[in-house]
Amino acid sequence: MVPIAYHSSYKLPLPENHRFPMEKYELLPQQLLLEGTCKKEDFFEPHPVPLETVYRVHDPDYVKRLCNLELQKNEVRKIGFPLSEALVEREFIIAGGTVMGALKSLQNGISMNIAGGTHHAFHSHGEAFCLLNDQAIAAQYLLDHTPLKKILILDLDVHQGNGTAEIFKKNDAVYTCSVHGAKNYPFKKEQSDLDVGLDDQTDDLTYLNEIETILTKLVDQLRPDFIFYLCGVDVLGSDQLGRLNLSLAGCKQRDRLVLEYCKNKGIPIQCSMGGGYSKDLNILIEAHANTFREAVDLFG
Repeated sequence: MVPIAYHSSYKLPLPENHRFPMEKYELLPQQLLLEGTCKKEDFFEPHPVPLETVYRVHDPDYVKRLCNLELQKNEVRKIGFPLSEALVEREFIIAGGTVMGALKSLQNGISMNIAGGTHHAFHSHGEAFCLLNDQAIAAQYLLDHTPLKKILILDLDVHQGNGTAEIFKKNDAVYTCSVHGAKNYPFKKEQSDLDVGLDDQTDDLTYLNEIETILTKLVDQLRPDFIFYLCGVDVLGSDQLGRLNLSLAGCKQRDRLVLEYCKNKGIPIQCSMGGGYSKDLNILIEAHANTFREAVDLFG
């Protein structure tokens, strides 16, 4: 069984001119159910993450002002979403889904979150559609509440996981690895434990060879007890914010490579969906659905 976190709040209504594709959060589970990849009982409804768990990663003053809708205008501009109670509640639920999923991964070997991958949220501010850092919160929760000693966050979204890097820069128990477009956002990068910046128009073969080399080296070197995988599909050539040139098949092969490696090594893994901004929703849903298809094929 592959447990999947999903909540109706994931699809938050936004102004019509907003380019963030919220529709994917509703269409993706529908597609997975329609084609028979997943069953209704595979999905679980996450609860909002408790404040005390969030405070282990984020500055309490920032979180309190966020919850009270008291952020300054420049802070809201950095986030890129119109600030609202519904948006804040959504972010707490997403983080709750990643925490709950990580615990399920310890039993099932894997869990998925239809949303998540909010890696641009820093300790004391949000940016680029990210208010709270779901995988950072879940990683710290596992360190606080389980015997796990070493966690790898493998971020394969096309944008550097700058918030995650900043949060764990002084925490040796969490190793942050970001493989991203060198010339893409954020233009001022933070320092992860390992950063690999890829050239514009990087193709399938170059990308997949890089990922396989990195994953093999890191697992042999770190021997992580758990892996958080940010599997953004904005690496596609069709992505309007991506600048790399992966095909659908190449992106699917990337997911297969990572998930199969964890399966063979017996390392529990939690997957958050991350970015994907292809104008063609059919391509976008297909790319995200491939991640779940590979997970079910390997772990289901």
